Amino acid sequence: MTKPTMEDVARTAGLSRALVSLVMRGSDKVSDSSRERVLAAAAELGYRPNLAARHLASKRSLTIGLVLNDLHNPFFPEVADGVHAAATEAGYHVLMNSGFLRGALEREAVESFIDLGVDGVLLAGARIGSSDLEHLASRVPITVIGRHLRSTAVDTVNNDDLAGGRLATEHLIGLGHRRIVHIDGGQGAGSSQRRSGYSAAMRDHELEPEVISAQFTEEAGLRAGRRLAGRPRPPEAIFVANDLAAVGVLGALADHGLRVPDDLSVVGYDNTSLAGIHHISLTSVDQDRQTMGRLAVEVLLERIGGGRRGAVHHVIAPSLVRRSTSAPR
Repeated sequence: MTKPTMEDVARTAGLSRALVSLVMRGSDKVSDSSRERVLAAAAELGYRPNLAARHLASKRSLTIGLVLNDLHNPFFPEVADGVHAAATEAGYHVLMNSGFLRGALEREAVESFIDLGVDGVLLAGARIGSSDLEHLASRVPITVIGRHLRSTAVDTVNNDDLAGGRLATEHLIGLGHRRIVHIDGGQGAGSSQRRSGYSAAMRDHELEPEVISAQFTEEAGLRAGRRLAGRPRPPEAIFVANDLAAVGVLGALADHGLRVPDDLSVVGYDNTSLAGIHHISLTSVDQDRQTMGRLAVEVLLERIGGGRRGAVHHVIAPSLVRRSTSAPR
């Protein structure tokens, strides 16, 4: 069966093709009654506007590409929720891909989006090198979510990770813990800022920081947790750089017979849906993922619209959500 055309919609609605075109482009120069007739005819025929044709007419595709760093980490789908909601409200479609924790694959994803003619690209937790990002931004507007950059060409939307790292550590110190270990996210986006916040808070209270290098994955958290749980004298508390790794830490502690929070406290980061699961109930630093996603779309559309050339760097304040994994010493 052939796909219905705009001419078919016009014939079914008993209106001109030009008027149908105005309706499909969202023009306000159409009466409500005519709009209803066109939309009813389109629904009856199963007609969908040809995006390629609209691209040729408007010089825009009304699509944006979204590259997520890791599909296994619930932080990124939750950012995508905000992106999708804001893009839909603005009349844009979202195409998604993942870098699967590899910068080279992220670059390939962006290149493929450019080949498809998207109007702009969002990258959540990008691992692409700064110089590569600058080069890609010379070809298509780019906004990065969740990675701190000083670029004059790439816009960013971030949580204040330095403040978040300090917030988690101050919470544990306030509970009376002194031997607090930080399991970081290695080279992951935001990891260095969270680590710096932790170290600064420890030194402010004349406590000795200890950092174990890991990654933003459950497996990395499991390995790091086993190292700490196997010590003759485990720490009093652990601040983990993200929720996914924190779940791995909780598993390692349980395997070694250590009770959380009776034997030690654990705090994660991101406050994803994973942290809120009843039997996990993880204390975590909250990043407002949906707000970050929405704001990133707004910033990208500003750039696409040509109303701004200089880069903007938005920073959102974090908050702490206390649950069952942290308690007084």
